[in-house]
Amino acid sequence: MANQPPPAFAWFILVASVLAVSSAGALLQLIVDVEPLLKASWRLQATSLVLLLPFLFQMRRMKNEEPESFSQLFDLRVLGIIAGSAFCLFVHFGSWIWSLDHTSLTHSLLFVTAHPLVIVCGLYLMGRSISKKETSGAIIGFIGAMITLIGARNEGDVTLIGDFAAFVGAVAIIGYLAAGRVLRNWMPLFIYAFPVTFIAAILLGISSLVIEGSSLANIPASISLFGWLDVTWLWIVLLLAFGPGLVGHTGINGVLRWMPPLVISVSVLFEPLIGSLIGWALGTTLVPGFYTWLGGIFLIAGVILVTLGRYESKMAVADG
Repeated sequence: MANQPPPAFAWFILVASVLAVSSAGALLQLIVDVEPLLKASWRLQATSLVLLLPFLFQMRRMKNEEPESFSQLFDLRVLGIIAGSAFCLFVHFGSWIWSLDHTSLTHSLLFVTAHPLVIVCGLYLMGRSISKKETSGAIIGFIGAMITLIGARNEGDVTLIGDFAAFVGAVAIIGYLAAGRVLRNWMPLFIYAFPVTFIAAILLGISSLVIEGSSLANIPASISLFGWLDVTWLWIVLLLAFGPGLVGHTGINGVLRWMPPLVISVSVLFEPLIGSLIGWALGTTLVPGFYTWLGGIFLIAGVILVTLGRYESKMAVADG
């Protein structure tokens, strides 16, 4: 399959998945007058419900067809990795959705998708070898980030603290991705995704109760832990669960069967541009200023270079 061109429907799935993932920020901004950690909990509660039936189906099939792998699910090391991944997802969603309330949508998306730059810096600090393309990409990316940050002085909806929160989300997602690489070698998608998402939703709910003063009561819905079930918010949260949550992430994982990871990795890096256009169309964000456009171009170019460099390095190791 690797030497054959991807089927046409795989490109359709990839485009739909990238569009779905990119819409999350704008859709979340439609939920107004609700605290960010509570919004994040709502998002993952609904996604957990969507993932539940596929999870139960895969658990039953795994128990019947792969009893050895099924018993491995309850290994303490595996449970620890799942818990660690859930914590990283909790930090990622909490900080990123908080950033949406404290900076522009474009800035939030630019910084939350910058995790390849963080990975390269981490490898360098650990003394690992990095290619010239990765080094160049990291330099270009951080130059872009610095240019983009100038917008905090010139664009009214941009703040440094909001940009920093989005960057924390980028750092946190690395742990989630690393855990996924370890477990997804043998663990079915929904068996991994459901418990991680559900635990992260619980952590976000507890955090909202403690920090934001949310309530377990149903009224008013805007401060209720389960307020997303109210007709006011239900349609948006369900869109988030089925769109970015199911179509987006599941679709991206699914097309790995037909497409090289590099194509998918580069495609999702256009989320800041696509997400900003969706936000502008929905009226949740303003047209970005000059420094955001200029810095964003450098930042995305740097991240793409790093992604290409990482892929080439992995291929060289595999061929060697």
